[in-house]
Amino acid sequence: MFTVLRPSRSPLRTVSALAAAALLLAGCGTTEAPAAAPGSTTASAPTGPVDVKDERGTVHLDKPATAVVSLEWGLTENLLALGVKPVGAADVKGHNTYDKIQQLDPKTPDVGSRSEPGLDAIVALKPDLVVTTTDVPESVLAQLAGQVKVLALRGSDASDPIGYMRRTVTTLAEVTGKQEQGKKLLADFDAKVASAKDTLAKAGKAGTPFTMSDGYLDSGKISVRMYTPGSFLGGISAQLGLTNQWTTGGDKDYGLATTDVEGLTKITDAKTTFLYTAADADGDFTKALADNAVWKQLPFVQSAKVHRIPDGIWMFGGPPSANAFIDALVDALT
Repeated sequence: MFTVLRPSRSPLRTVSALAAAALLLAGCGTTEAPAAAPGSTTASAPTGPVDVKDERGTVHLDKPATAVVSLEWGLTENLLALGVKPVGAADVKGHNTYDKIQQLDPKTPDVGSRSEPGLDAIVALKPDLVVTTTDVPESVLAQLAGQVKVLALRGSDASDPIGYMRRTVTTLAEVTGKQEQGKKLLADFDAKVASAKDTLAKAGKAGTPFTMSDGYLDSGKISVRMYTPGSFLGGISAQLGLTNQWTTGGDKDYGLATTDVEGLTKITDAKTTFLYTAADADGDFTKALADNAVWKQLPFVQSAKVHRIPDGIWMFGGPPSANAFIDALVDALT
């Protein structure tokens, strides 16, 4: 058996309110200043004020932010893709373990975990802006906002995961003056989708039935986490016209549904391809199922349609991870 570091590879979930003392981690060192963030603002003034809406209201900046601290891996990926080097980030090592598509400078000051960021460490970096998700407790967000500018977005939205990815990219581009880079990121994603759909159609794979999942060992039992159409990866697959065989049970933010090996018997279409991710740091959960009688009888196992996608594609990221997933998906199906 293997030990799975389940929380580290999950999106940050809402946790109970933290005491103020939990935030007071030791301050960290300085970092090299990132490149300036030229570009127009929402008011079409290159260095003028910026006003954007987040999940808590309106965020006002006197000018686009150049010194940004990121408290969530998906936001960090988007910032890096926009050409913004964070001056600080939460769980730098974890980001580089699970998001190999958009690597963060390992020397970036670490400001604590995603669920327990260090207020002193953040303030010491003198950021223009801290970007985070609303998975962080409101009490923590309020405490942060008392000393620094905070932009709080949802990690995702299961009602429209790709639409929310677009909103996230656009908002981060606006607050950093990187509008042109943001438009290019989204245009490149659209081009990748169009190209992949064409490739699948030519290969006779349009509408192919599939599932996407990851898994972990929980109290001696394998739990499998299914990516419904409301998940980030499920939303990408829908854009490609593929047919997700697991459509129920997802949460309202990330569209994830938990089941077990017996639950997988609901997947009955013999043409289904079972895609999954299993980071080397955690172990491959399908190996623990190799001798499981139920697993061995599943149609996709018997037809050898079980495919592990490459490590390092962050399942809750932005256009870079989306594009990498599309490549992995097309490779697995064709």
